[in-house]
Amino acid sequence: MALQGPIPVTFEMVFPHGCYIVGEVEPVKDFDASTNGRFVQARDKQAGELVWQVSVMDADPTLKAAQKTVAVKILSPMQPVPPAPMPGLPFTPVEFDQMTVTPYVNGNGRLAYSIRVREMRAPRPVGKSSSAKDAA
Repeated sequence: MALQGPIPVTFEMVFPHGCYIVGEVEPVKDFDASTNGRFVQARDKQAGELVWQVSVMDADPTLKAAQKTVAVKILSPMQPVPPAPMPGLPFTPVEFDQMTVTPYVNGNGRLAYSIRVREMRAPRPVGKSSSAKDAA
């Protein structure tokens, strides 16, 4: 099969209704290299970059409460900085670039996806996406 490893996707494919940061950006622990009292941060096996994680809430109104919060892993040499909060909103909207998903079977025997990205940023204003520029 030609399709192996992480599958490239767009932000709009994964979060068509957008998403919001609901946690801190934290380093991901390398459980194999870490020992009692010694934390080792995980590195992406293919890119070699440090792995960070942030929890986001999917804004899809059809999702059940238990499905709304997902972890997004960010590959970056330094800790990514979330976008600035927007006045009047309880959560900070965010978008991601250079996304991939990797399907796996979770501990409950259900299909799940690991989401990895390269960049985290504030949402683009409506009508300012690169696809709108390409169509012009």
